[in-house]
Amino acid sequence: CEKPLPGFKEIKPVVFASIYPIASDDYEELAVSLEKYKLNDASFIYQKDSSTALGQGFRCGFLGLLHLEIVQERLEREYDLSIILSVPSVRYRFTLKDGTVIDVDNPAHYPDPSAIIKSEEPYIRATMMMPEKYLGAVMKLCMEKRGVNSTLKYAGPGRVELIYEIPLAEVIYDYYDRLKSVTQGYGSFDYDVIDYREGSLVLLDILVNGEKVDALSQIVHRDR
Repeated sequence: CEKPLPGFKEIKPVVFASIYPIASDDYEELAVSLEKYKLNDASFIYQKDSSTALGQGFRCGFLGLLHLEIVQERLEREYDLSIILSVPSVRYRFTLKDGTVIDVDNPAHYPDPSAIIKSEEPYIRATMMMPEKYLGAVMKLCMEKRGVNSTLKYAGPGRVELIYEIPLAEVIYDYYDRLKSVTQGYGSFDYDVIDYREGSLVLLDILVNGEKVDALSQIVHRDR
């Protein structure tokens, strides 16, 4: 075979979080465990990371929040590790005054605010199926999450398909749980990442006893 079959793409992670061992002595054990785990999960990516508060760890990329939970569960069960996960975030894009464009998936690498001329965040096309009676509640939830450009289709008697374009950062925390809650478990959810769009983003720092803890920092929309 001279070249690979066409049509295959490398999977790109959409949610990022840092993993740190609870005891700093377990760092080597965590490194070996991630190496072994990577052998049977090709979609998982990681690289070295460090935090002033939590020490040495790894910045990891996941396909979504469910994937993150599976990785965390397997590391704790199969490799007997005690780990801390930082707040999940997505990859943002910043254009600076000197014309350079940088991707930031770790709040610790947030550029100097005075140098930013444009900040962009990833958007997804979210497709939700549900019984018609829950439509109002789900639309309200999507509006809360800064959803735009809605499309409504009737998939059959009493069943609707609702499509919204929503910032990925709004979906990675509690969106799925809230969707299941407002539809009493009958709603289903699927999404595709579509593009980056300009938004007003700021860095939120959290202080503990007046000291900034970098592992707790997150990039959020100014309205939040």
